[in-house]
Amino acid sequence: MENFNRLNDLYFKKLLGDKNRKNLTLSFLNAILNKDEREYFTDITFLDKDNEPLTLDGKLSKLDIRADLNDGTQVDIEVQVCPFKFMAERSLYYWSKMYSEQLEKSAEYKKLKKAIAINLLAFDYLEDEQDWHNIYNLLNVKSYNKLTDHIEIHFLELPKFTLKDMRKIRTSEAWLAYFSGRYTKKELEEIAMTTPAIKEAVEFENTFLQDKIERRAYEQREKAIRDYYSYMSAYKEEGLEQGLKQGLQQGKLEEKFRTATNLLKMGFDIETISKAVELSREKIQELSEKK
Repeated sequence: MENFNRLNDLYFKKLLGDKNRKNLTLSFLNAILNKDEREYFTDITFLDKDNEPLTLDGKLSKLDIRADLNDGTQVDIEVQVCPFKFMAERSLYYWSKMYSEQLEKSAEYKKLKKAIAINLLAFDYLEDEQDWHNIYNLLNVKSYNKLTDHIEIHFLELPKFTLKDMRKIRTSEAWLAYFSGRYTKKELEEIAMTTPAIKEAVEFENTFLQDKIERRAYEQREKAIRDYYSYMSAYKEEGLEQGLKQGLQQGKLEEKFRTATNLLKMGFDIETISKAVELSREKIQELSEKK
């Protein structure tokens, strides 16, 4: 399917949020978290949490995949399609919830495990960063020593991603290339030859699109997102137009005040000035008292 959106929330969650394809999720996580063979996550348990939005509001394109990894590490994958100004604050908020909820199992702080938030964004967010993958920890501002490894927040910005060498592609790059939607079917086939997980993802995608019910659900979600963009664009344009009108009206009012003040200084009476500048006699009287 041409222009297939792999960040569509329904598709993404079926691809990486299903226990039947947890090997793909593990491939994605191990690649993004740069795990070597000694540190690989080997198993994942998805938590029963479904945040698929149904209305045209700020959470329209928010997707949440929560899971526990085999060593107890907590992970939260967020996909955000529509630009969102407070992405850092929201990510930190969800990270804090994920971290604190561990105490429901045990009240001992020593048993708290690392919590990782991964934000996959379809827009530029970190203006001062050039790389597509940026990682944030809790560090000393002077020595840069890490206070704890329990907090880790990742931002993956798709618009900044460029595949430099198809022959030396890393698994993390293969996943970003896949989700970016900027590479042709032939290029994806080349990537799939070196990255088995992408080959399996492409095969699942084909099966997904052949399912009429799944495809219909996908198309409805895409329409909702388009409608959202259209609504927001119209709202902004209307707001700008209204602001311009108000600005012009305010400018005209200020000009009237200046003219009335000058006429008062010249000795004209209030009645004459009121008619000349189209302001009430009461308003001219106020200006006269301030003069």
